[in-house]
Amino acid sequence: MRALTWHGKHDVRVDTVDDPEILNPRDAIIKVTSTAICGSDLHLYDGYIPTMQAGDILGHEFMGEVVETGPGSTLKKGQRVVVPFTIACGSCYHCGKNQYSACDNSNPADNQDIADTLYGQPMAGLFGYSHMTGGYSGGQAEYVRVPFSDVGPIVIPDGIEDDKVLFLSDILPTGWQAAENAEIEPGDTVAVWGCGPVGLFCVQSAFLMGAARVIAIDHFPRRLEMAAKFGAETINYEESQTYEALMEMTGGIGPDACIDAVGLEAHGLFVDNVWDQIKASTFLGTDRAHSIRQAILACRKGGRVSMPAVYGGFVDKFPLGAFMQKGLTLKTGQTHVQRYLPGLLTAILEEKIDTTFLISHRLGLEQAPDGYRMFHDHQNDVTKVVLKPGFDRVAA
Repeated sequence: MRALTWHGKHDVRVDTVDDPEILNPRDAIIKVTSTAICGSDLHLYDGYIPTMQAGDILGHEFMGEVVETGPGSTLKKGQRVVVPFTIACGSCYHCGKNQYSACDNSNPADNQDIADTLYGQPMAGLFGYSHMTGGYSGGQAEYVRVPFSDVGPIVIPDGIEDDKVLFLSDILPTGWQAAENAEIEPGDTVAVWGCGPVGLFCVQSAFLMGAARVIAIDHFPRRLEMAAKFGAETINYEESQTYEALMEMTGGIGPDACIDAVGLEAHGLFVDNVWDQIKASTFLGTDRAHSIRQAILACRKGGRVSMPAVYGGFVDKFPLGAFMQKGLTLKTGQTHVQRYLPGLLTAILEEKIDTTFLISHRLGLEQAPDGYRMFHDHQNDVTKVVLKPGFDRVAA
């Protein structure tokens, strides 16, 4: 089959690789019909996530048709399914608490020592996202093996096009969980750092949860315009001082809740950000954490901070004093996708949530390297790239 493979920083290629096979009774093989490039895939593209190996198949946002099942799978051939990017067994301690992204069993034992050393405990398995998270082949391919297929995938009704439901695999539940973690109350003012795909779903979700005001922060004009269409007020941090603007907009109190949807590759010519970038480029540090620092400083006393954004290593200059003295709450973590799928699918079918607005480009799988370059280099114009295996090229 054909699949997009990682070969190093800014080097991804479509190669011919072995077809996946059923390895365990609960496995299923999916023929991929749509797969997307995620903002967190760019962390792999930029070489920030450790334990990648040449030839690894990328991609964790995908859906398709079931073509083969093991005897323990509950799926049936011919069903259309969306597959969560988090892999969960459904029966461990954490899965029993609906904390699927903390699953104890989905990351193979041979790989658990890596995350155990870095983070104190092993992570759950993820599709296409390094050997630290299991070394699973991803979905930017013609076919993919889905472990624990009786737990993860959700069956999609006939007649619903892929574009409407594809983002159930990751970014829609991620935006929803981020808003839920912000503990939004009716009448709240919520600030969202980053108007990429997750940030825009945070904006939608915050309003659906009762926020009176959402303030979206970014520097790409088109992304700010998209946030404004959902009713958000906007701050372009290249034209305004974010902290000062937030204080003015909230009467000096600060937002009730702040959401960091930027993560470890924060942009901007800020003193702390420049210093972080120098340290990362000289292997003296890892993440650029400007956004979470700013969210903590801007959040009102007694407020809540939610961090769906990906961070991979260690940061310094963390405003721990402000965090403690202001009495803030921080919630974060990979998304428990399986927890949210039924409700969000219903919301899509009832047309309460739209996801198709996000797609700016559709390409064939063979054009995946072009899609990565476009998404990386032109984020004002490229909001989401969807890849269609089996097509040479698909018009935007």
